[in-house]
Amino acid sequence: MDKELKRLLERQHYRIVGDHSAVKVCHWLREKLLRGRACYKETFYGIESHRCLQMTPAVDSCTQNCLFCWRVQGFNSGKDRKFDEPEMILENAVKAQKPLISGFKGDERCDLAMWQEALEPNQVAISLSGEPTLYPYLGDFIDLCHKKGMTTFLVTNGTTPDLLEKLNPLPTQLYVTVAAPNENIQKKLCAPMIPNTWELLNQTLELLPSLDTRTVIRHTLVDGWNLGYEEQYAKLDKKANPTFIEPKGFVFVGGARQRMSMDNMPSHEKIRAFGERLGAILGYELLMERRDSRVALLGKDKTQCRV
Repeated sequence: MDKELKRLLERQHYRIVGDHSAVKVCHWLREKLLRGRACYKETFYGIESHRCLQMTPAVDSCTQNCLFCWRVQGFNSGKDRKFDEPEMILENAVKAQKPLISGFKGDERCDLAMWQEALEPNQVAISLSGEPTLYPYLGDFIDLCHKKGMTTFLVTNGTTPDLLEKLNPLPTQLYVTVAAPNENIQKKLCAPMIPNTWELLNQTLELLPSLDTRTVIRHTLVDGWNLGYEEQYAKLDKKANPTFIEPKGFVFVGGARQRMSMDNMPSHEKIRAFGERLGAILGYELLMERRDSRVALLGKDKTQCRV
């Protein structure tokens, strides 16, 4: 990993694991320990926010430089490097999180029983930064997590269908981010680093119905860029036939502040209205919503929500 990038990530409270992986404590883990407030994924899907390990096996590798991305960007293709073993990554990712949450124990607001549970994560959010499917041993990593009794939520930008098709085992829940309704907006907003990303995304969407796991299409919505276009999004979502759809509002934080403005952050009312219009086209219901995260959950069967 580039030394300057590593120093920058560490200043932002990432903990680097090996040569290309990283851990960072999620805002909602803090909220759960100190205020009892869970993240929307706990509300929607039943995972425990305080027992979630937020990590990535590809912190410096991606296929896009999305303008709305709030993470540190300095991405490479992930090629021509030696990759760390899954066992090393998982073991050291869990170890790296422990000192990051150790200080909460001394805070009088912290639930000590919950803090003790947090030391033993049972959910792995494979996202954080970069494109996780670029890690060639991702299937082995997921398998290792499952053997240790952990659930796994994988987030991909959908530009690596060949890798996704070979992924074995699949995660507990697979997210595909669809942040553009058409190719023109995708090229401008997602800033691809590889060719033919629109075609690759559509290949991923066509692949999804054949995958034996719970699937979610996430529409990251940026006001003035990609909000609206419900008919075009619906055509893409029909290809994927996902278990759930998450319309989620862009948040003006992190690196995105250099490329966006507060005006690009849609209100929850706009996100809900988008979700209702999209759901009406697709036959999905508005199952749940979280105003504080500007996110809605669309689906056909609420009983499928729990992991």
